[in-house]
Amino acid sequence: MTAASFIVGFVQIWGILGLLVALAFVVFGISRIDEDAAGAFAFRPLILPGLVLLWPLVAWRWWILATGRDNWRLRHAPPRRAHGLVWIILAVLIPLTIGSALMLRQSWPSDIAPVQIEAPKDVSP
Repeated sequence: MTAASFIVGFVQIWGILGLLVALAFVVFGISRIDEDAAGAFAFRPLILPGLVLLWPLVAWRWWILATGRDNWRLRHAPPRRAHGLVWIILAVLIPLTIGSALMLRQSWPSDIAPVQIEAPKDVSP
């Protein structure tokens, strides 16, 4: 099995599982999780592509909310704690990336004359 066929197979399985989870969530789960979505049927097809791609997160959150294991006060605590670290990392990486790109850029050789590209000639057998 080549790497390309493995990747294509993985994407196909991911898409099929995502479509199954997304359809089940749109039909059965969304009105149980969000009471504001109980009668709103026009937006459900709009969220299908996102649900298909993020199906593990959707299934996990659906299970957490349906079983009542959600702690509302601590829901956003881990991402907020990570923001400071991400800011520091980006503050270091962005100038390093720009600086190294400016230092390592290649200059065009000055002794080579530019060549105009011609249209291909009609070759008939």
